[in-house]
Formats: sequence, C-alpha cells, structure tokens
Amino acid sequence: MQRNGGGVGAGGQPWVLRRVRLTWLSFMLFFILVFFPLIAHYYLTTIDEAGGLDKRIFGPRPGGELCEAKHVQDLCRIRESVSEELLQLEAKRQELNGEIARLNLRIEACKRSIDSAKQDLLQLKNVISQTEHSYKELMAQNQPKLSLPVKLLPDKEDPGLPPPKSARLCRLRSCFNYGRCPLTSGFPVYVYDTGSYPWGGFLDPLVRQAFAASVKSNIYVTDNPDVACLYLVLVGELEESSSRPLPLPSELEKQLKNLPYWRIDGHNHVLLHLSRNSMTQNFLYNVSAGRAAVAQSTFFQQQYREGFDLVVSPLVHALSEPNFLEVPPQVPVKRKYLFTFQGERVESLRSSLQESPPQSFEEELEGDPPADYDDRIIGTLKAVQDSHLDQVLVEFTCKDPQPSLPTEWALCGQRDDRLEVLKASTFALVIAPGDGQLVASAGCGMRLFEALEVGAIPVVLGDHSRLPYHQFIRWSEAVIIVPKPRVTELHFLLRSLSDNDMLALRRQGRFLWETYFSTSENVLSTILASIRTSIQVPAAPIKEEPAHEIPHKAGKLAGTDANLADNGDLDLGPVETEPPYASPRFLRNFTYTAVDTYRAWNRAPGPFHLFPHTPLDPVLPSEAKFLGSGTGFRPIGGGTGGSGKEFQAALGGNVPREQFTVVMLTYEREEVLMNSLERLNGLPYLNKVVVVWNSPKPPSDDLLWPDIGLPIVVVRTEKNSLNNRFLPWDAVETEAILSIDDDAHLRHDEIMFGFRVWREARDRIVGFPGRYHAWDVNHQSWLYNSNYSCELSMVLTGAAFFHKYYAYLYSYVMPQAIRDMVDEYINCEDIAMNFLVSHITRKPPIKVTSRWTFRCPGCPQALSHDDSHFHERHKCINFFVKVYGYMPLLYTQFRVDSVLFKTRLPHDKTKCFKFI
Repeated sequence: MQRNGGGVGAGGQPWVLRRVRLTWLSFMLFFILVFFPLIAHYYLTTIDEAGGLDKRIFGPRPGGELCEAKHVQDLCRIRESVSEELLQLEAKRQELNGEIARLNLRIEACKRSIDSAKQDLLQLKNVISQTEHSYKELMAQNQPKLSLPVKLLPDKEDPGLPPPKSARLCRLRSCFNYGRCPLTSGFPVYVYDTGSYPWGGFLDPLVRQAFAASVKSNIYVTDNPDVACLYLVLVGELEESSSRPLPLPSELEKQLKNLPYWRIDGHNHVLLHLSRNSMTQNFLYNVSAGRAAVAQSTFFQQQYREGFDLVVSPLVHALSEPNFLEVPPQVPVKRKYLFTFQGERVESLRSSLQESPPQSFEEELEGDPPADYDDRIIGTLKAVQDSHLDQVLVEFTCKDPQPSLPTEWALCGQRDDRLEVLKASTFALVIAPGDGQLVASAGCGMRLFEALEVGAIPVVLGDHSRLPYHQFIRWSEAVIIVPKPRVTELHFLLRSLSDNDMLALRRQGRFLWETYFSTSENVLSTILASIRTSIQVPAAPIKEEPAHEIPHKAGKLAGTDANLADNGDLDLGPVETEPPYASPRFLRNFTYTAVDTYRAWNRAPGPFHLFPHTPLDPVLPSEAKFLGSGTGFRPIGGGTGGSGKEFQAALGGNVPREQFTVVMLTYEREEVLMNSLERLNGLPYLNKVVVVWNSPKPPSDDLLWPDIGLPIVVVRTEKNSLNNRFLPWDAVETEAILSIDDDAHLRHDEIMFGFRVWREARDRIVGFPGRYHAWDVNHQSWLYNSNYSCELSMVLTGAAFFHKYYAYLYSYVMPQAIRDMVDEYINCEDIAMNFLVSHITRKPPIKVTSRWTFRCPGCPQALSHDDSHFHERHKCINFFVKVYGYMPLLYTQFRVDSVLFKTRLPHDKTKCFKFI
C-alpha cells in the first residue's frame, strides 16, 4: 500500500510544481504588462516635472520643436493647407446649397409665370385672329382683292334694245348693248371675214392684208361669235376698177343687214374704214349704219355721232414697219425753217391770189362773222415769209397736187419729198378744211401723221377739227391748236415758245406716233382700245414669261458669312417672321380704265389700255395717294403722338408689307453661283431667288444647291441672251426686283439700305455702282465712262432694285432694235434699262452708298474685263440715242447715304457732295 501511496505522492508532486510555475509565470507577465508601464509612466512624468520645461523628454515642446526637420515641416504645411481648403469648401458647399434653394424657388415662380404668360398669349392669339378675320371681312367688303378675272360671257340669245328715235342720235347708252360686255368678259372681238362678202372684192389689197395680219396678232380676237362683245367689219378703203364700179350705198347697206350677227339694227358692230390716201371716199355718208358705230378718218358734222363714232388715223405703213434709224433726231430743237406749209386748195386758191388784200379782222367782224378764213391765212403767211424775220416755207401751189375733198388743202408732191421738207421744219402747219361741216378728213390726218413721224411739231389752224382719238388723247401736249382768227398772231406765238416746251411737244408727239399710228397692229389695237375704254372694260393682263424650272437638289443648310451678316450694332429692321409674301395683284384693274383714262393714254411709253396692263400695278410717286387720307390706313412708317418710328421699327415707305425677289443671271460658273447664293442666307425681306440659267448646258447632276430657307427657282432659257435678265418671269411675285450678277459681292446691310431707298422712289432704278455718259467733242458722239465721279447718269443693273413694271416694258414695249443690239454685242442690257426708265420718268437713277464696284475678290473674270467691252458700250449708247431720237439719260450728283454707314472717299475726291 506504501508503494502505491508513495507512488502516488511521488507521482503527484511534479504536477503541483508545474501548476505553481504556471501561476507564477502568469503573475509575472501580468505585472510586467500592467504595472511596469504604469510605473514607468509615473517615473518619467516625475522626471519631466522635476527637470522643468526646458528639460522635458516626452512632453510637448514650445515653438514646434518637433517640426524642426525639413520633411516634417512640409508635412505640417500640407496638413494646415488641406485643413483650410476643407474649411473653405465646406463654406462654399453651404453657400451653394443656399443658392440652389433660392434658385429652386425662382424656378417655381418662373414656371408659374410661364403658365400665366402662355394663357395670356393664347388669349392674345385668339384676339389677333379675331381681329384679322374682322379686318379681312371689312377689306373684302370695301376693297375686294381681285385676281385674274373669271370671264362672264353673254348668252347666245340677244334680246336686243329698244330703237332710238333716230340713228343720228345714237350714243353708247342707247345703241350699245352692255349686256354682251361684262366687266370680266375679257372684251372678245369677232372679226368678219370680209373676203366672203360682196364688197370684199373692192377692198384695197394692202389694207386687207395688213388688217388680216393685225387681226391674227391681236389678243382680243375670238373665233366664237356667240360670246363676242364686239363685231368688227372692214368696209374700206375701197378701190374702184374700170371693169367693176363700186357698189351703191343702198347695196352696201343691204349687204350689211344680211350679216349673220347684225341682229336687225347692227348693235355692238363697228364699221371700220381704213384710209391710205388723202382722197378717201366718205362712202358711209349715205349708208344707214343703224346702231353700228363707224370708225374712219373722214366725217361730216351731220354724220358724226359724238361719243359713239370714232375718228381714226390713216393707215400709212400698211405692211412695212417704220425704220426708226431713219427718223430724224429730236434735237437740236430748232431746225432750218420755223414753220412750213405746202398745199393747194383748187376751188378758192386763184381768187384768193387775184383779189386785193383782205380787210382786217375788225372790219370783217363789223358785218357777219366770216365763214372761211383761208384767204386771210394765205395773206398772213405770205407776209411772214416776205418779212424775212424767220426762215419759213409756205407754198400754196403744187406741181403735182394729190386728190382731196372739196375745201380741203391738197397734199403736194410725193410722200418722200414732203418728209424731206418736214425734217427741216420746227413746226408744220395743218390747215383745217374751209368747210366747217367737214370735222375730220383723211388729208389732215395724213399731214398730222407725217409731221409726228419726222418730229415737226404740228400746228393745227382750226379748232373745229376732230383729231384722231380725241376723246382719249390729250392732243394739247403734242400739238398746238390755234383758231383760224388768230392766224395773225401765229408768228408771235411760235417764236415765244421755249426750247424746253418745244422739246416736250416733240417728244410727246413721237410717243403718240410710235404708240398709236406707226404700224397697222398699233392702229387696230388703238381702235379696239378706244372702244373698250369707252365701255369701261379693263384691259387683259399683259403676258408673263413662264418660268420652266430646272430641277435641282438642295444640299446642306447654308452658313452665314460673318463679313456679310455681322452688322455690328446696326439693326436691319423689324424681323420678318412670316412666310414669303407676294405683292398684291390686279388691284387697279377698273381704276386704270374708269379713272385714269387720260393719264393712261398720254403717259409714255405706252398706255395701259393699248398695251394690256401689268398684273402688278405700280404706284408711281406722281400717282400715289396718301394712305392716311380717307382710306382707313395709317402710314406704316408713322408713329403715334408725332414721335415717328425708329429705323429698326419700320421698313419705311408707304406700303405696309413688302418683300423683294433676287433675279440672278448666270452662265456656267457654278462655284461662283453657289457662293453668291449662300451669301443670301438670312437676308431679311427676301421672297425668293430666281436664277436665270443662261447656258444651254444644264447644271451638273451632282451639284448641291445651298439651302437658304427660301425657294430658289432655277429658270431654263431658250437662248443665251442678256435680255433674259429683264424678262417678266411669272415666278417673280413681288413688285421689287433686285437684279444682281452672280459675282456681285454685297453685304446684307447694303442690300437692305438699297431696298429702303427704293421703297421711297419706286419709279426709279436704285443701285450701287454708278456710271455716266459724256459727249466727245472731237468725234461728235457719246461715250460711256466708268471712272469715279461725283456725277452719274446710270446705275448698273448688276446690283440694282427696279420695279417689275419695267420688265414688261423692256421685254414687250421697248423697240426691238435695242434688244437685238444687246444680243448682237452680248452687252449693254444695263444701259438699255437705264435709257428706258429715264425716258419714261425723265428722272435720273439713284445711287446708294459710296460703293463704285461690287465684284467679289477671286472670282473668274467676267465679260466686262474684255478690251472690246467699252468700245461696244460706246456704240450702244450712240445707237440707243438714234432709236429714241434724243439722249434720255439725265445727270445727277445726288447720292443717298445712311448716317449708319461709314463712307470712305479718296483724298482727291473730298470735294464731292454727299446727300443724306
């Protein structure tokens, strides 16, 4: 048992020792880990407190002694900088949070304001829409907008008219059936084929051929007699042959009544008698015309029905066109003879020469008033010739007198001989027939025609004569009419006229001759225009050139050249937000016919009735009415309270809304053209661009045209002609046209300023490059000059505004010889347009800004750089002067500049005047 117990005791002792050791070891580790750091801390703290502040080992040291090392100092500075930045960012964050909160509040307020403004805008739009609708209704009631008239044609059945008491008392109101001629009928005229009627075989062949040719070209002639307003019958001039005598008046009257559309009394018929000779039979004197009007050159007082019958001019140039180059010039004003007269009155001439000198007018007036002053006229004119105060030519006997009517003065010699005398005459006397009952005669009409043709101012002795178309032509502007009792004062009267007055009379006479008498077409058109004007039917619109458009592809949106669109502080005007706006058309159809009769018939270059009027009726300054006077309009440029409108607030002028069309002529310069079109992007008040493609080759298939936000119409032309620039294309829907070359380089502000100026002077050419004409003393001819000058007489149409009205006149009214000259030289179309406008208005063009050239830098050379260019233009000017008969161009030193533009002048031209 001791072994076991001893064994256990011996075996358990080491286990106890190990446990004691582990306990001790744990205690020692605890002491070392816990109490030793505390004791060490206490000891060290005691040492620092005992040693003072300067001997501290572990405590904080003053002055940042721990940062004395360089890298430690950098770290400290970084720490301090980061801390400051963090503080600043925190402050900014708080500030931004506050600003965001305030902005959110403002956004909410703006949203509420926008919603309120949208509601107000919607209400305003409704008000504006209602106002516009009411305005249009009022305008439609007071001034309906007209378009091309819809023809209202008469019924086939004609009820006829109640017969007047006597055919001699016929007037339009009693003998003309207005029901067959509605205002919108277009005035259809049916012309009988006189060759199928008995008297047709007696017609003068030249008259018949000329009449047939004129009928074919007249726009009013219709082949449908059922819708005709007027029926025209050619009854003369008749020629008597030895084999067949002329039909008796009773036979002719019976034949007329058998016409298929005579309708018993012949209403709405016109019996036309055209005279080629001075001895013209008054064949219709004994013919009862019923309600048919008579148009001829010879009338007796008992026969003539005032306001119903028509005195017409003789048909001198039946089939031949007058040669304008052979017509003498209108200057110098005074010619070799002061006045001339060649004629013979066979019945009374011998007694007048053999009798003693006639008594004075005072002595004659003591008894019965004299019925015939021809004797007195002979004696007075011979006395003037014998006085030798002025060189005159009067002859009262003829070697070869032409047949004439009784008491009428017979023409002497042949036509060519008479014209040679008249070419040297300042005035040409036309003595009315001695028989006062002969109110119109073919002989007087022939004298009047020949005098006007060669520029001799007619002096009609006898105020009882009816001159051709006297109801419409104001003859006092071209002819001097003197009563026969004043023959003794005739010499004094003619000598007292100034050169300006004589030139005005001669110029108006030339216009009347060219417009109404010169050709058979003009004669027929004048006769129909006279009747149409009498019944107040508006003229047919003049034709427009159809624009055959060339398809093209639009490329990218055009950019804006900073040099062209950046206008600085200059505002080009009110912003145009509406789509392209065409000018109103056909607004004065009835006005021209019913109100402006005399002005339309007597204003150069042609009446609006003889030549069908344009659809775009121009309002020239001489015709303009104040929009604020009784029309319900307020002038668009005016303000309220007398303040007026600012430059930026109104376009100027008296047309409320208006745009312009750019017409650009080009020929195989695609790159230059594309650049020019792109420069038009953003141009205010531009309606569209019409590109006149003058080349026979079409544009390239891969050519991309710029998209300028407006239509670009590319027009195909029939031939390469510079006249195509001025064709009245139907694609041009505005009155204002900006004619511009494809290489012209103009800024937007310049174009807008030119448009503003044109609106103030709509009847003139307004442009940029000026030129002038000069007289070459050495060569006695006119010269074209492009040197810089303070004076000008032309504005080149390569950059100019003009009215579309002039495009019609240039293409259809201006003499064809001028357009042929332009085609021959491929030059001078701009000179021709300046001649035309100056001839019509008697005003010079208007130059705007100081720009003298307008070519773009780097563009290919144009035709104007050719050496022969100026020589051709010299020839053109002299040729145009021959055609017009005088120099219509007028000089001016007037130039329009804006105070908003900067003008640069050469140093040697500082004395030029500027007008602002």
